Formats: sequence, C-alpha cells, structure tokens
Amino acid sequence: MEWFTAPDYWLSRLVFQRALAAVYLVAFLTAALQFRPLLGERGMLPIPRFVARVPFKRAPSLFQLHYSDRFFAACAWAGCAVSAALLAGLDSLLPLWGGMLLWLVPWVLYLSIVNVGQTWYGFGWESLLLEVGFLAVFLGNDEVAPPIVVLFLLRWILFRVEFGAGLIKMRGDACWRNLTCLYHHHETQPMPGPLSWFFHHLPRPLHRAEVAANHFTQLVVPFLLFTPQPIATAAASLMIVTQLWLVLSGNFSWLNWITIVLALPAIEFPTTPPSVADAPLWYEIVVLAVAALLVGLSYQPVRNMISRRQVMNRSFDPLHLVNTYGAFGSVSRIRYEVVVEGTTEPVPREDSDWREYEFKGKPGDPRHWPRQFAPYHLRLDWMMWFAALSPAYAGSWFGALVERLLENDRATLKLLRRSPFPPDEPPRFVRARLFRYRYTTWRELRETGACWERTYVREYLPPTRLAGVAQRS
Repeated sequence: MEWFTAPDYWLSRLVFQRALAAVYLVAFLTAALQFRPLLGERGMLPIPRFVARVPFKRAPSLFQLHYSDRFFAACAWAGCAVSAALLAGLDSLLPLWGGMLLWLVPWVLYLSIVNVGQTWYGFGWESLLLEVGFLAVFLGNDEVAPPIVVLFLLRWILFRVEFGAGLIKMRGDACWRNLTCLYHHHETQPMPGPLSWFFHHLPRPLHRAEVAANHFTQLVVPFLLFTPQPIATAAASLMIVTQLWLVLSGNFSWLNWITIVLALPAIEFPTTPPSVADAPLWYEIVVLAVAALLVGLSYQPVRNMISRRQVMNRSFDPLHLVNTYGAFGSVSRIRYEVVVEGTTEPVPREDSDWREYEFKGKPGDPRHWPRQFAPYHLRLDWMMWFAALSPAYAGSWFGALVERLLENDRATLKLLRRSPFPPDEPPRFVRARLFRYRYTTWRELRETGACWERTYVREYLPPTRLAGVAQRS
C-alpha cells in the first residue's frame, strides 16, 4: 500500500534511530555506574525492598522476577551493548522482524529499570525515552520505507512535549506571563552549567525576549508540525535550535537531547531515497494495531493538557506508552543548597574541624565553576536540589545517604566529586546545613574568582553519628 509508507523520510528515520540509540547508551551507562549506592541491595532505596511491596502489574519489570546487584549490572551493561550495536547500525543488517526485536530489547531493559527506580527515576525524560523507544520498535529498517503512521505518532509526542510544557508555564508562575522568569531561572535551575553564570547576567530585555520566544516555540510552533513541507521541517528545526540554546544554558540530563531526537523525523532531508520492497502485510497489520492502541491511550494526556489542573510528568500506564510532560511551571526566586559536612572529633561543636563533601554537579565550594555533565544524569545531585527546596523530598533517602557517609561507603563516595576523609578514617559525625546561594557580580568574580556567594540560613540536619541514623532508619 503506497499510502502506508513515506520513502522521502528514509534518511530522517536513519538519523533519528542512530541518535535515539546514543541517548539509550547514555541512559544505560548512567544506570550501570550509579545503581549500587542508589538502588542496589545496600542502596539508599533498595530494589528488593521495593518489589516486596509493589506488585508486578503496577510496576512490570524483570527485577520483579529476580533481583541481585549482579543481575542488574548485567542488564544495564547489556543495554549499553545493544544501544552501541544499534548506534552502529546492526538493525539495518537484520531482517525486518529481527531489527524490530533488537529495538525491543533496550525498551524492555530500560522499562525494567525505570519501574523499580523509585525517586531516582521520577523524571519526565525517563518516560519520554520509553515512549519514544517503544515507537522506534515499529519504525522499520532498510527493508521498508518508514511508516507514515509512526512518523505521525512521533510528531504527536513532540507536540505534547512542547505544547504541554508551554501550557504548564502559562497556567503556572506569573513570571512566565509577565516575561520575567529568566531573571531568576539560570541562577536557581537544578544544575547550572559552565555558561549559566553568563546567561544569568545577560541584559534583562534579552531575558524577556527569550521567554517570549519560548512561548512562541511551545504554544504556536507545535501546530506547524502537522502542516505540509517545508513548513513542518522549519517548525522542527526551530524546536531544535531552542533546545540547543537550553543545552548551552544548563545541565538538564538528556531532556533537551531526546527532544532534539524527537524532532528529527519531522525534517525532510533533501536526498534521493533508495528503492525498497513494499512493506509485508504482517508488518502493516502490527503497525496499524499499535497505532490504534496509542491513539486510544492518548485520551488521558489530551484530557490532562486541556484541564485547568494540568499536571506535569505523569505516566498513564505502567508501560509508559503515553505520558504527559512539562517542566518549570514555577520558578524559584532564591537558590538554596544543602551543604553536607563531617568531622572526626568525638564531641561535635560549632568550632570543630568540619570538612565539606563536594558533589560533582551541584554547587558547593563557591569558587568551583560548574561543569557540563548533560546528557549524563547525576541523579544524587539532582535530588539534592529538591532536598534543598523541602526536606519532604529527601525523607525517603537522605538518612540512608548520611549513614553511608558515616561508613565511608565506597560505592556512595563514587557519586561525589570529593570526600574529605581518607578510606580508613570515616567521620564520627555528619551534619547538613542550608545555605542561600547567589551568583556573584562581574566585579565580585574579578576580585574573588568565585562564581557563587553563599550565606548560612539554618541547620538542616544536626550532627549525627552512625547509631542515631540507624535508629531513625
């Protein structure tokens, strides 16, 4: 059936698939390198404890059937291997059904991780990767031209990502409506990047122009994705440019990159498509059946988008087939950071030798300039930002973190940039204090070399020793 495929998008599909495989690779690498202290058998939120109380139907996962740290590591590294194979184009060397099965493997593995990941995997880009990854299974390989219906559904996801984010802003913080949110956002965002300080110090009229451009890109441009070419290509390209601007201004894990990947199938690259056979009947039936299922499931995210009580980043089914997205419906005006310190002295006092733990991405030492980590996701650093907003966000894991620090736990210390204590001399007490952080001015930066200035606010956790943490846990 000629109407079923769009041969002119064969290069768009190829670029999309290779880029998606790269995002999968980063996601699995993040899981492989961080899971033990976060989710392992001795982690802060152990998977065995989670699967013991949550049934399979609520959180389908391979780890519901069996869990060990060795098995999780095998799954994560297998995901890395399959993602690398897809990045290299192995799916194009297989028959159509083989390529589909190969794309199904990382989806099943990552779904298994997300569904037991608890707080550490509660970010919208996890569900977005799964929703996009599921559709990629049915996009085909070099044996057939890309199915039109799958290309349409990919644009439909991109529409919901952008339009949903635009709506949540207009319904949320008033600073989005009066175009002033970027007066604060670059300073208070979860994890600033190396250029965030400079973005913050841009002229305020430019900040207002940025917000206005963001509203146009998220509330108007998404509708152009469903128009004829070259308008759809222009719309997708504008979204990519906007996302690259966000990549420069902060560390948002792979959120920006997966959105860029999602825009690629909407671009019609000027090239001559190869001649391929018609799609087999079984393939057409499978694709149309999946498309009908996803269109039906889309009722919930559409209902959420048009609701005055719109919620962000929620999945409407345990397989994460359809989800709702959005970010920064409200913007903090003040940046708070939790600073964690330890001492080896037997009696902790204010004038004790308190030594500060340094995290990889979150602000700590005012003289330490932020680094670029995205698309790699520093999960502990992100959750420390939430912990500073409210202790309620850290209630399930912060006590366990302190306990691991008191033990000088090797796996946990690998999540940090620097521990102030040698391996054979753990701290006797650990405390946490809340500070207010602000960017320095140009003059302060020249005089002190510090990009941050911080002010003590209050005690976050009093000096705690190992026995005290164990009792509270």
